[in-house]
Amino acid sequence: MQESMQGAWWAVLLRGIVAVVFGLACFFWPDITAATLVILFGAYALVDGVLTLAMLIAGRTAEKKGIALLHGLLALAIGAVILAFPRFGAEILLYGIALFAIGGGFFQIVQGIRLRKEISNEGLLIAVGAISIVYGVILLTRTAAGALALIFAIGAFALVQGIMLMVLSFHLRSEQKKRPLDPSGGPMTPAAA
Repeated sequence: MQESMQGAWWAVLLRGIVAVVFGLACFFWPDITAATLVILFGAYALVDGVLTLAMLIAGRTAEKKGIALLHGLLALAIGAVILAFPRFGAEILLYGIALFAIGGGFFQIVQGIRLRKEISNEGLLIAVGAISIVYGVILLTRTAAGALALIFAIGAFALVQGIMLMVLSFHLRSEQKKRPLDPSGGPMTPAAA
């Protein structure tokens, strides 16, 4: 899993950039309509799912990929449902975002715990997961919040998650550079080192 995460640092970086762009859109266009927000979030969830699956494909190992696979498939499913049924508007968006945040946060915490002995700064991944879960629970318990407050909350969540994913990607890249290369040009596995 270590080589998978390090080899796909660019996918983690792209996920972070997409989240930051989505978050900034919520802050710069707070008068955005619910229909537009539904479409933006659906697209964001789809892109996050595709990049998570791309991270798996780019990885060099086959072990412990189940959690990331579930995360990618969940994001794809939520994005597809939201985009397929945009008429349900804010209600489906609210529950979709909450489910996306709680499910994604759980997967990130599990992944961070599994990687704690393999990479440094795994706490970032665990922190992103914890923030996601707290945010999802808040959304589910505060369904009466105003639309503007909801848009700002969604934007803040996306910004924090995006920045933390970007920082994590740079740590993964620096760890990848520290690993010795085998003759084929890829990082050496512990057994080959």
